[in-house]
Amino acid sequence: EPYVDRVERDRMGSVIGFKAGSQSPAADQPRRKIMLAAHLDEIGAVVTQIDQGFIRFTEIGGLDERVLMGQEVVVHGRRDLPGIIGSIPPHLLAPGETSNEVDMEKMHIDLGLPSETVADLVQICYIISFSRTPTELLSGLISAKAMDNRASIAALVVCLQHLQRMQHQWDVYAVATADEEWGSFVGATTQAYAIRPDAAIVIDLTFANVDEIEVELNKGPVISLGPSNHPVIRRRLIDICNDLEMKYQNEILPGGAGTDAFAIEISREGVPTILISIPSRYMHSPVEVVHPKDVERTGRLMAQFIAGLEEAFVGELVPKLE
Repeated sequence: EPYVDRVERDRMGSVIGFKAGSQSPAADQPRRKIMLAAHLDEIGAVVTQIDQGFIRFTEIGGLDERVLMGQEVVVHGRRDLPGIIGSIPPHLLAPGETSNEVDMEKMHIDLGLPSETVADLVQICYIISFSRTPTELLSGLISAKAMDNRASIAALVVCLQHLQRMQHQWDVYAVATADEEWGSFVGATTQAYAIRPDAAIVIDLTFANVDEIEVELNKGPVISLGPSNHPVIRRRLIDICNDLEMKYQNEILPGGAGTDAFAIEISREGVPTILISIPSRYMHSPVEVVHPKDVERTGRLMAQFIAGLEEAFVGELVPKLE
C-alpha cells in the first residue's frame, strides 16, 4: 500500500494496486495503462468425504502426489484445524503393494479428534492448505510452500518500490489475481476486462534444473517466447536486460503455459501481453525453492520497462500491414 495511490479488492477476490502515471493525454483521452498480474492463490486440497473422523480429499491446482504422505496441513473448518496426511502403514499392505506409490484417494487427513467433533467442525468442500515454515537453504535459496505464486507477488512489490524513485508516463495496475490454480483464470479475466490495459505483463514461476529445460536458479528472470508473448514487448525487455547487464533466460512455450497470460491476451479486442517467469525447483509441492535475486531482478526489469513506456510504443505493438 505505501507504493501505490490506492488499493482495492474486487468481488472475485483479486487485489488491485493503482499508481498514476504522469502522461498528459489529449483532451477526452485517458492515460495509457499497463497491467501487471501475479496470481495470489496457491495449490491445496478440498474435503471430499469424512469417514469415521478421517478426512478424504482431492487436489486444487495439480498437487504432486508423491510428496503428500506425512505432510502437515491445516483444514480450514469452522476454525483452523492442524492435521497430518497419512495412509495404511506399509506393514499392512498386500504383497506387491509396498513398491507402488500411494494414490491420493488412499490417503486421509488425521486431525486427532473424535469423529463426532470432526463432523461438527468440518464439512464437504472445506479448503485444506499446507502448513510449512519457510526454510533458508545454503547459497541464499528459500524453500517454502506457495512460492507459486508468492515469489511473483514479491516481484510486483519490488517493481513498485523501484517506481517510487522513477518517472513513468503510463498508469500502473498491479493486480494480484484470484483463481489461477483452479484453471479458470477468473481474476485475470475479470480484471483485464475492467482495466482494459494497453499492455500487460504476467509474472509466474517456471521449472528450473529439469531435464531438457535450460533454466537455472540465480540466472535471472525467464522471458518467454510463444503464442501468448508479444514479440515487441519481449524485444524491449531483452534490450533493457542487455543495457543493465542483467542476467536473463529464455523459455520457448509453443503451446502456451497455462497462466493468466492467456486470459489477459484475449480480453476485449486483445491485449499485447508477455509472461516473465521466476525459476523454481519442486513446483506444486510444499517445498518450492526460489532464489531471492531472481525475484529482485524480475521486479527491477518490470520497473525499467514501465519507466520507458511512452505514447509511441502503442503504435509499435500493432503489426504493420506489408
